[in-house]
Amino acid sequence: MERQIVRTIACDVLVIGSGASGLAAAVTAAHHGLKVVVAEKAPVFGGTSAWSGGWLWIPRNPLARAAGIDEPPEAPMEYLLGELGNRARDPRLAVFLANGPDMVSFFQDHTAIRWIDGNRIPDFHETPGSGNGGRSVSVAPFDGRELGKWIEKLRPPLDVISLWGMGIASGADMGHFFRATRSPGSAIYAWRRLARHFRDLSLHRRGMQLVNGNALVARLMRSALDLKVTLLDTTPARQLLQDGDRVIGARLATSDGDVEVRTARGVVLATGGFPHDSERLDAIGRQAGGGKGHYSAAPRTNTGDGLRLGESAGAEVDNSLVSSIALAPISLVPQADGSFAHFPHLVERAKPGIVAVTAAGRRFVSEADSYHDFMKALIAATPAGEPVMAWLIADHRAQRRWGLGWSKPFPFPTGPAIRSGYLKCAGTLGELAQACGILGGALEETVGAFNRHAARGEDPEFHRGRSIYNRVQGDGDHRPNPSLAPLDKAPFYAVKIVPGSLGTFAGLKTDPEARVLCEAGRPIPGLFAVGNDMASVMGGNYPAGGITLGPGMTFGYIAGRVLAGQPVRGIDIKEKEKAE
Repeated sequence: MERQIVRTIACDVLVIGSGASGLAAAVTAAHHGLKVVVAEKAPVFGGTSAWSGGWLWIPRNPLARAAGIDEPPEAPMEYLLGELGNRARDPRLAVFLANGPDMVSFFQDHTAIRWIDGNRIPDFHETPGSGNGGRSVSVAPFDGRELGKWIEKLRPPLDVISLWGMGIASGADMGHFFRATRSPGSAIYAWRRLARHFRDLSLHRRGMQLVNGNALVARLMRSALDLKVTLLDTTPARQLLQDGDRVIGARLATSDGDVEVRTARGVVLATGGFPHDSERLDAIGRQAGGGKGHYSAAPRTNTGDGLRLGESAGAEVDNSLVSSIALAPISLVPQADGSFAHFPHLVERAKPGIVAVTAAGRRFVSEADSYHDFMKALIAATPAGEPVMAWLIADHRAQRRWGLGWSKPFPFPTGPAIRSGYLKCAGTLGELAQACGILGGALEETVGAFNRHAARGEDPEFHRGRSIYNRVQGDGDHRPNPSLAPLDKAPFYAVKIVPGSLGTFAGLKTDPEARVLCEAGRPIPGLFAVGNDMASVMGGNYPAGGITLGPGMTFGYIAGRVLAGQPVRGIDIKEKEKAE
């Protein structure tokens, strides 16, 4: 039965989706005088961005240059040439590198965004052109009270990794919590943070000291509201509206009936990719760790809507990427209703006293490598036909110091995690192997060999702790290797790791202006894609942290400028006009 159209909205730009990339497009377009509507499927705004660490990879950004880190313009591209191979020829890449610093300056100068530098954060790999810092930015903390009533529409931090709903920022903030039982100063800091959070819970029913991606989305929402952008929640897009080949709007579903939004300039797809689209995941099979056996930490509303909308208008999805998925190790946390929450293991793997083994009891990678590299190695180490899984192992000292997934460190008890079946615990490695179904004798042999070398700060098998990235991820106070320590204090603990992701890379083919391309390679008039709805400019590679949000917000900024008729660095307007 055809749903009734209850009203029509006229605007210049419609953005479908409300993550950082979509909001960046909306804010940029609105800043240049356009009337913008943002339609979000979920009852809250922010998408995956609101659950993220909030880091952006932006080489040669103004914060780094202000600190004296002024690398040659060709250095980032040299790194990407080695990391991406032929994919580095993508014309979008040069436009991203040229406009990323401008994007950072624009949001700092004209919106509620305030940045903090990541000048000590290295790239993932030490290949020619790699950076030891200065290529990352994140967002400064934000007081949620500045959103007023709109705070209720901000997606809260991911509950399973937060502390009573309180986000903890990477870096100094997290460091204080890890040192709270060892440093009086850190203990005071942690208790003050918690006291403020509990006060906020009593007054506002949620934390108000926002950090990471939650602060990024909140600042973008504040900016959008200041520019009179219309924000619609619980409003999924049903179909695109077209006049010939041109996209002229979309039909949205509301509780009262359908709404037609008609646009004068264009529609931007920003729905977060397809991390919960089982059909597309099945199609890429083993690359995702086995389709329906794939568990994503992204919001469950990210089901590939943007890709389907694009395809309905003649767009093509680029499935030729090295990896279609931003892989991450996930553990399944039992919930009271019988379901499972998905915990992404991004931090503790690199800490001293923790290792990862397969069901055969063997290590397969430097545990301190990036989450994407960790999962690529696990998939490669798993024989065909066998389920992809591993066990993260810690001794008592490491679990109490760092935690192990959802089982938090001291002073939190391990009992609830053990009773739920999430955390395995045993007095010996042999007993732990039996509880986990790990090949008999293999775990003791693997850990024994690991311990002998770890005591000297060495890992001859996988060179853990040799790279700058490995050391930064470890414990800076631990010697001789920040990432290595023997597992020698009973009891021992284990958490099962399964294939998962932080999002997807495969998406709609676009040009350097974020315009969606048809199968013939021509732009579809009036249709743009950003974020994970756009095929990754990295070609499915993962060279550094922040390579999703960095290009995402940059191309959101570019799309907003293009829609407003503003010039874009690296785009020859005269040549563009000839082509059109």
